[in-house]
Amino acid sequence: MKENFFKKYWLVMLCGLIIGAAAVTLTAFGNPANMGFCIACFLRDIAGSLKLHGAGVVQYFRPEIVGIVLGACLMALIGKEFKPKGGSSPVIRFTLGAAVMVGALVFLGCPLRMVIRIGGGDLNAIIGLVGFVLGILIGIFFLKHNFSLGRAYKQSKVEGLAFPVMLTVGFVLTLIGVTFFAVSTEGPGSKHAPVLLALGLGLVVGALAQKSRLCMVGGIRDAVMFKEFGLLAGFGCILVAVLVGNAILGNLNWGMEGQPIAHTEWLWNLLGMTVVGWGCTLLGGCPLRQLVLAGEGNVDSAITVLGMIAGAAAAHTLKTASSADGTGVNGPIATIVCLAVILIVSVTHLKKEQ
Repeated sequence: MKENFFKKYWLVMLCGLIIGAAAVTLTAFGNPANMGFCIACFLRDIAGSLKLHGAGVVQYFRPEIVGIVLGACLMALIGKEFKPKGGSSPVIRFTLGAAVMVGALVFLGCPLRMVIRIGGGDLNAIIGLVGFVLGILIGIFFLKHNFSLGRAYKQSKVEGLAFPVMLTVGFVLTLIGVTFFAVSTEGPGSKHAPVLLALGLGLVVGALAQKSRLCMVGGIRDAVMFKEFGLLAGFGCILVAVLVGNAILGNLNWGMEGQPIAHTEWLWNLLGMTVVGWGCTLLGGCPLRQLVLAGEGNVDSAITVLGMIAGAAAAHTLKTASSADGTGVNGPIATIVCLAVILIVSVTHLKKEQ
């Protein structure tokens, strides 16, 4: 039984180990502590780089995001899995993406950073994990009652490549010094690993995540709904790699107080990640998975990612994003609003059984 499990899921577990090792490596080479790979934080930084918000401490066009999308795109093209499709409730997906980002920035991290924070000893992230699982369970309830965002349709290759190309062009423009883009001189946005290292590890993670189908939300969803634990094993391998890496480097710091880029307001840590878990379950994947799908040519996922970028811009403009000092001025209100929005979407998209 064990041999069959490892034979079936070795790639997803290897992907988890490499993501965890990459996160520790990127942190060692300059990325913010406990933030080697955070899709929400990095999309927020890209939004800042595009001057979609004015928070000067979180503005940097993160190469890791570009690498993930390009790595997934190249792997899909090589494996003949690049099959553009879209048209499944695009406005709703954009809205859910924005809501997920608002929840993630109340917690201060995506599901991937949640695991990385736990691997660094941040016990606040365990509270976030409880909320994340709760959100997924709520989402599963609606999935079992025939929730659907509708059918996706075949798209042209040009349509499927639009997002990866757009992202790549933006990244290249930052490299050649186009003055439009903002770059932080202090705060988390000013802390980053060398460009080539960040891009290279992003490419590796994107390629492996495309091939293995690794997904934070999918792991828990499949374990609950289908008793399939392969993706969940990948989730665990990320945690193991980060724990071991931090132990080797002497970066383990167990506790709730004084954790890097984190706050101790447990209720909003929990509810922020409830928003993320619930919203991502309805969307069909965590933020990392959405990036990978966008690289595969899934236009709906590309729209979801654009919604996340818009959500990040709104979070900082409307002061809903948290900081190390606690939740933003409007963070609690925004969390409740996002939960209400996701509930409305959940109820209004229940399909009657034929």
